Amino acid sequence: MRERMKPGRCLSVVVYLLFSAVLMAGIPAEECRGQTVEKYPSRPIDLICTFGAGGGLDTMARQLSSLTQPILGVALPVSNLPGAAGNVAITQLLGSKADGYTIAAYVQDTMMTIPMGLARHKVEDLEWLVRTQVADSFLFVKGDSPFKTVQDLFEYAKANPGKLRVAATGFGTPDDVTVRYLEKKGYKMTTIPYPKPGERYAAALGGHTEVLYEQAGDVKQYLEAGQLRPLIIFAEKRLPAFPDVPTSAELGLSITLPQFRGIVAKKGLPADCAQTIAEAMRKAMETQEWKKFAEDWYIRPDSYLGRQEYEKWVAGEVAILNKLIIEFGLRK
Repeated sequence: MRERMKPGRCLSVVVYLLFSAVLMAGIPAEECRGQTVEKYPSRPIDLICTFGAGGGLDTMARQLSSLTQPILGVALPVSNLPGAAGNVAITQLLGSKADGYTIAAYVQDTMMTIPMGLARHKVEDLEWLVRTQVADSFLFVKGDSPFKTVQDLFEYAKANPGKLRVAATGFGTPDDVTVRYLEKKGYKMTTIPYPKPGERYAAALGGHTEVLYEQAGDVKQYLEAGQLRPLIIFAEKRLPAFPDVPTSAELGLSITLPQFRGIVAKKGLPADCAQTIAEAMRKAMETQEWKKFAEDWYIRPDSYLGRQEYEKWVAGEVAILNKLIIEFGLRK
């Protein structure tokens, strides 16, 4: 007579067979032990703004956060951590886990520190999630400035080398590189650094500088009040909002260093997490609220770049800036 299997042994065999079936089905062992894999995102995502409150990057970060939260289903609280042209915040980002719960708003002034040799990171240290904004740069003067056209400004600069002062973010920035480029063309002006946006605007409005290098959206209130006037836009094409302002291309000046803003994460972020964030932000940028915001800030309609395109574009920009920096003696 066949021996009957004991109840305890029977139970062991059943458990073994069930466990084997689970493994063959490809279900993670953690789930077999009653643990579940965390769905991303399942908690708030910290968005670090690399510059102070109230500036263009801070405004962009908060607008994007507001529109992305309902898409992701979690909060994206924005915190400001300024310092070292954004490198203080990027250092903190790189010290965090690459788990998708810490991301940062990134701007061209921070990227500029890479070819300058001042950055604490390299292009390949970051996951370039989405480019959100590209805004062309201008030279502005006070509303009552004697310089009515950019030709007036350039003629004076040529006749009085170095006398005109340009309020800029700082030395070695795109602002400063543009001023140095103009010097090469015979229009020597002097860069006066003001790291804080409010200080730059006050300097230009108060007559401490004759010229301001900036993007139109950042000084919109002063433009609408007639306190500032644009003389030239560094771009290939004129901006519809400023149809009478000539471009650098029209004047034979081959320099266009537009300000860009975007979102980055630490390299090593799982591809599915990176895609989740990038896709949510793409959808946020397709909303009417974002489009109105971009229009109000004079942002290029072709600003959006996805993950792969964004990283390639940044690498190309760094290469261009590296050549200019060496040419102008900013770094050997």
